[in-house]
Amino acid sequence: MIFCYNCGRRLSEHDFCTSCGADVSLYKKVMYVSNMYYNEGLEKAGVRDLSGAIVSLRRSLQFNKNNIKARNLLGLVYFEMGEVAAALREWVTSKNMSPEKNIADEYIDKIQSNSARLDSCNQTIKKYNRALVLCNQNSEDLAVIQLRKVLSMNPRFIRAHQLLALLYMKQEEWDHAERELRKCIQIDKNNLLSLRYLKEVEQALTPEEGIKRRKKEEAVRYQSDNEIIIQPLNVKEPKRGGGFSTVLNMVIGLIIGVAAMYFLVVPAAQSRVRNEEQQTITKISNESDAKTARIQELESQIEDLNGNVQNLRTEIDGYAGAGGTIPITEELLQIAADYTETADMHVAAEQLGELADRVDVATMPQGFQRLYQSMTSTIGPELSKEYYDQGSSQYYAGRYEEAVENLGKAVQFDAANVEALFLLGEAYRLGGDTANAITTYDQVIELFPDTTRARDAQRRKDNMNAG
Repeated sequence: MIFCYNCGRRLSEHDFCTSCGADVSLYKKVMYVSNMYYNEGLEKAGVRDLSGAIVSLRRSLQFNKNNIKARNLLGLVYFEMGEVAAALREWVTSKNMSPEKNIADEYIDKIQSNSARLDSCNQTIKKYNRALVLCNQNSEDLAVIQLRKVLSMNPRFIRAHQLLALLYMKQEEWDHAERELRKCIQIDKNNLLSLRYLKEVEQALTPEEGIKRRKKEEAVRYQSDNEIIIQPLNVKEPKRGGGFSTVLNMVIGLIIGVAAMYFLVVPAAQSRVRNEEQQTITKISNESDAKTARIQELESQIEDLNGNVQNLRTEIDGYAGAGGTIPITEELLQIAADYTETADMHVAAEQLGELADRVDVATMPQGFQRLYQSMTSTIGPELSKEYYDQGSSQYYAGRYEEAVENLGKAVQFDAANVEALFLLGEAYRLGGDTANAITTYDQVIELFPDTTRARDAQRRKDNMNAG
């Protein structure tokens, strides 16, 4: 269901509004593309392709920023990936755009009504940012502690899982890294970063699994009564000796047992005591490190918040500030709306030219580029024909200088107008501008080979060179 941008009435199948008469053909195409990307994002979200859903929904909003369903769904996808702040941003924007009967109210209330949950979300973001700082300071162990706390509060935070897996990979704890990446795939099955990390982990785990299998094959298991016997390969059973050798072996075994007691058991007990002491020292050291990290976190909190505020301001300026994507896109939409109402090609062409001088069209979103190209392709040929008619009349009247100006504009607005280009060369020639005439004839020959006008241009050029 699409409503008129001018009067707000529901549109029919016609290319004009049956209420106010506005031309809505281009507007309906833009709305159709926005809804198409919304449906695509909905399908991807249904099969847990959350990364792909985000791309489709963002494209939908590029064409129609007022697509409330797409914005609310984008917030849900962000929330499912553990990006609570991003989800709230989309829902608050949706609520401001459409305050009445908006399900975003319910989503926001569910989060804000639970103060403990809201505080947990804030702590999650702070601890994740702190983990990034620790990584930059080469304190990977403390970063792992921080990320575990983050995931205990928000198990679906994909970026935290990925960073923790990356730290495990650096420490060559491949099994732990694989476990974290599997959790990412369960949440977002087509996340490219998770799949790339998982490929590296699987390549690292494959040789180790082969070694484990070989080690298992180096022993033979068999059962004797109720006991399982494990015997290494290539080991022969000792030969049975006489009674004297048996007694001798018992004496030797007793001596070895006493020696083992002295050399193994006693040192083992001492080693156990030392290990317990070392564990106590390690525990105290870890607690001290955690407290130190907490102190550093509190000290850098203000700096982090100031940095976040500055980043958000920069991001907002890039979209909504002077010269941002949103004002420029709205300006193009206004040009399109004015043209559909007035059908004034000259004003629209002047506005499009002025806009192209200020903005690099190639760097703008795809929807902006398509709308700009659609307008230029619609206006250009009509303007070209108008200027060609004026220029040809002036040419045949002998006013070659005026003809050059209008024929040049005809070529500017439609480079495929071969008649305007050839007649421009003729106007230059008869006006006495030989250099520009030859240049124009060369353009006709190059751009329109094997045509009548190309052969005419070659003859004119040959005559001028001969003269």
